[in-house]
Amino acid sequence: MTIDPAAQAVLDILTAPGVPPLDELPPAEARQAYDGLAAFAGEPAVVARTADLDADGVTVRLYWPHEPAQDPAGRPLPVIVWNHGGGFVMGSLDGYDPVVRALCAATGCLVVSVNYRLAPEHPFPAQVEDVITVARWTHANIAEHGGDPDRMVVAGDSAGGNLSAVLGHQLHGMFRLQVLLYPVTDLTMSQPSIDENADGYLLTRNACEHFRSQYLGEYADLKDPLASPLFADDTQLAGAPPALVITAELDPLRDEGEAYAARLREAGVPVEHVRFDGMIHAFFVFGAMIPAAGEALELVADAVRKATA
Repeated sequence: MTIDPAAQAVLDILTAPGVPPLDELPPAEARQAYDGLAAFAGEPAVVARTADLDADGVTVRLYWPHEPAQDPAGRPLPVIVWNHGGGFVMGSLDGYDPVVRALCAATGCLVVSVNYRLAPEHPFPAQVEDVITVARWTHANIAEHGGDPDRMVVAGDSAGGNLSAVLGHQLHGMFRLQVLLYPVTDLTMSQPSIDENADGYLLTRNACEHFRSQYLGEYADLKDPLASPLFADDTQLAGAPPALVITAELDPLRDEGEAYAARLREAGVPVEHVRFDGMIHAFFVFGAMIPAAGEALELVADAVRKATA
């Protein structure tokens, strides 16, 4: 396995001497540092406007595209519900603002960015409860904001990919597509890539263990499908929407994302899976430095356009 030079350049910055790993920082400091990664996303894409709203107790930020495509049938805008990454401990509306703007501009969708509660202050299942609340709020209310509740997509990266997968197998019929970017799907941490890519590629095995502990707290059932979507039963998975699953070769989470894609296929769900060779975890958020991030965004945009046509 050979790391992509652009990914290596990001690693060199984020693992330079004196830069502490995020999992070794107190939560408040880790969150500040993680939000700082927005600087690697590039110049924020232009959108028409944004608005922070209350979605039945959960704050969301809505993004309207600058030049929405004219729908031949005169329908309102398709909608993406976006769940950010950050190990269930980090991530915010502001930290993910450049990523969500890029997603909005590339897809022409109205995007709902979810500000779910974070661990360890709010352990599992608070995050699951929040994203379910927002999904239901969006379906019930998005028409008032110019969105089409019949053309909804759920998407997220890493921990947000986990939460998006949970929404897919819990809320049958709500979404036309689930977009899972290097998702967490197996909190047993038993997949081979956890050890194969345990160190040296940004996300480490130690970090995975740390964030799992912060997320679950005292909860011990690692195979609860609300925490580990890989262990959802066949009926739950069979009702999930079609999926685009993107994984990274040098990611500890690679195999669990690919195992989840395989389980969806076995359940009869249409799945497109793309592995980015030479890539590290979180590469999608480094759009200013890693060209593959732009390639992944185009894949996402194409899948969303097809699903919401």
